[in-house]
Amino acid sequence: MVFQRVMAILILCIPGAVGVFGWTWMRDVFFDYMAGKGFDWLSFLGGLTLFLIGLAFLGGFIYHRDAKRNKIQPKLRRKKG
Repeated sequence: MVFQRVMAILILCIPGAVGVFGWTWMRDVFFDYMAGKGFDWLSFLGGLTLFLIGLAFLGGFIYHRDAKRNKIQPKLRRKKG
């Protein structure tokens, strides 16, 4: 039981860390641009991709968990049948 909970926390921490890394990467590109360096689009888009992947995974997990417990609004629930 404890092992399963530790694994669940690790599974949630990895996408969170990926999202934080993507946010940091975008921030660094933006600050470098403000410091007079050119805007590195490839790095910015890579950071944006990492951020959105982490955000989508965590958001999907929270939505799925709340849907199983019937804690979401009726308009967001899937129709049965």
